[in-house]
This record gives sequence, C-alpha cells and structure tokens, in this order.
Amino acid sequence: MKILTGNDLATGDVIWWSGAAWSRHVEDAADVADQGEAIARAEEGARRVTGAYVIDATQTPDGPRPAHIKDRIRALGPTVRPDLTLKPADPAAGSWVI
Repeated sequence: MKILTGNDLATGDVIWWSGAAWSRHVEDAADVADQGEAIARAEEGARRVTGAYVIDATQTPDGPRPAHIKDRIRALGPTVRPDLTLKPADPAAGSWVI
C-alpha cells in the first residue's frame, strides 16, 4: 500500500491524501498505488500542499499505518508535548476539503 502525505500550505499541518481531498487524520489516507507522484505534483501545483511525498504503509483494522517510524511520528503529532498529540478521529482536529 502507498499513501501520500505532505504539509498544508496555509497552516503547515501534516496532511494525508484521502482520495478526493486532504485530511489531518492518517486513518483517512487512501491507497494511491502508482498515481501518488502525479497527485502530489497536481496538488502542489494547485498550492494546496507542500513537500508531498509517497510512503509505504500497511492496512490495519484502524486504517493505514505508515511503515517508517518517521511517518508514524508525523501521523501522531508532536512527541515533546503529549497534550498536543493528534488523537485518531479527533473531531477537534478537523478534516477538510482544500
């Protein structure tokens, strides 16, 4: 499984491609297969995301799990302030269409 991540151009938040829009929740990430690079270029060109890149992930019952520890940390939020950690499906964290 391949998923697409990057940073929201306006806020800097870590975001995940859901198949139709961007979400702050990794569990919303969609498998981009071999289309990830093309999606990343189009979204960066439209100025919705910066630094977009494709990563390996595995599907779990709770949604995609990034294969690399760096991206798992990005999915959860800051490690230095546990009170700021992004909780899965946290309604206050928001999901939006850009």
